Amino acid sequence: MRTLSTTSESDAMATSSPRTRVIVWFRNDLRLLDNAVVARAAALRGQSDAAEVVPVYVFDETFFKTSKRGLARFGAGRGKFTIECVDDLKRALRGVGSDLLVRCGKTEDVITELTLTGANDKTIVLTQTEVTSEETDMDRAVERASKERARSGGASASMERLWGSTLYHADDLPYDFAGGLHDLPDVFTPFRNKVESKCSVRAVVPAPTANALGSVPASVAGLDWMPEPKDLPFASAEIALACEKWLKDGADERSVLEFKGGESQALARVKYYLWDSDLLATYFETRNGMLGGDYSTKLAPWLALGCVSPRYVVSEIRRYESARVENKSTYWVIFELIWRDFFKFFALKHGNKIFHLDGTANRTASWKSDEKILKAWKTGTTGYPLIDANMRELAATGFMSNRGRQNVASWLALDAGVDWRHGADWFEHHLLDYDTASNWGNWCAAAGMTGGRINRFNIAKQTKDYDPSGDYVKRWIPELREIPAAYITEPNQAPRELRDRISLDYPNKLNLPRRDFTEMGSPPGPKRGGGRAAGGGRGGRGGRSKSRGPKAHAVSVYDHVYG
Repeated sequence: MRTLSTTSESDAMATSSPRTRVIVWFRNDLRLLDNAVVARAAALRGQSDAAEVVPVYVFDETFFKTSKRGLARFGAGRGKFTIECVDDLKRALRGVGSDLLVRCGKTEDVITELTLTGANDKTIVLTQTEVTSEETDMDRAVERASKERARSGGASASMERLWGSTLYHADDLPYDFAGGLHDLPDVFTPFRNKVESKCSVRAVVPAPTANALGSVPASVAGLDWMPEPKDLPFASAEIALACEKWLKDGADERSVLEFKGGESQALARVKYYLWDSDLLATYFETRNGMLGGDYSTKLAPWLALGCVSPRYVVSEIRRYESARVENKSTYWVIFELIWRDFFKFFALKHGNKIFHLDGTANRTASWKSDEKILKAWKTGTTGYPLIDANMRELAATGFMSNRGRQNVASWLALDAGVDWRHGADWFEHHLLDYDTASNWGNWCAAAGMTGGRINRFNIAKQTKDYDPSGDYVKRWIPELREIPAAYITEPNQAPRELRDRISLDYPNKLNLPRRDFTEMGSPPGPKRGGGRAAGGGRGGRGGRSKSRGPKAHAVSVYDHVYG
């Protein structure tokens, strides 16, 4: 580990002139390339030799608390992946002559401690604009702490938020962003059509050059510290131990990928998927897979933590289209990134309604909290093999295919009638690619709580369509490895002689209630797109704009984040 010098230019000047401290507060933007916050910090330092840049990341205890339904929000897999992302960012910053201060606790306390105290000094906090209440509440906490400090005679800090999490910049939207996006449609297709025709994707912002951020002043202590799992404010010691084991032993051998956090890993994945393997050229045909690392981009975890920007991904796709091939597959990845944008802006428009039981459409329904059914769903013991296999994969690896996510969400909300927020909580705990807007927006939609048609999946048909030989099911449910494919949807319906011979130990299907969807104002709609029904509740007619090629099939509301 590099040892920082004990003096810096800014320290030497501190006694003779006012200083400007630029605090770069990293959140869900753990990268240097195409990071507006980092670029702004470099620009401010370039304007004044007295400016000093202090990058900081806080494992804020707020995100590690339990949900309103009693589940730890931050699980072992998320902890492992985030530690890796932060460590990679720290290495990258040191590579350009800067560093990263890492802390656990309350962000407002950490930033207040970093605020300069001189009467004529100035502190600016730069951070990425976030949209959901848990993040914006933290913004306000930082601002309140700064004002309280100023009232007690100390110096205050100003905050500057910069947009950087979406493909399309908020300022470029053909909607009334300043007015709260009241005119943003609640359905994807008109949103896509309008942004594709009216907006351009901005150019990628270069990463900072060597010394563009300067060195972190020697007065900032503790730069060499990086937390171990035991240091993080997990809800329990058991989660911390599981995180430590995951870091030490690596992923489950059945995992589709060895997901490792960090910008360097994200860029390597982009390079592999596009340039090294040419997998991008066949993405449309393979995206419904559930086995292996190559059926989809698998960029979701890195996108969620901001280790790579959607703009960079699209810039590489455009370059690939120019150099090799432009087809439905190359467009479809962009299409799914637009889905990701949609839910970010959808969350901004509707605020906390995405967390409410009756959703953004204020639909009423008879929901229940059946502990038996919920436990079976979580543990992969429902008696529905496709559901159980996917839920076991999620618990073991922190990842699940798009196809799987559609099915398990539909089953819990629409078949079992369980309060869908339990499902959103479980995903929040486990998913490496957890993103507040996408997770809660998609679950709200999966439950039919965003309006429009309710899309209920036929699990047996989904199994026959997407796992006809049972290879995926058998990978995650060893009890069924000797069951012939003909019985993979109903293993307990196999001949008794066969069940006895293989000593079948697999639960019978749970008895589920009959749901009256008329209470929700809409009966379940038929599946669309050859089985690619909108598992998140709403899809829309997919395809390319007139200038981009032929129409494509309908897509899942989940594709953008889970692909």
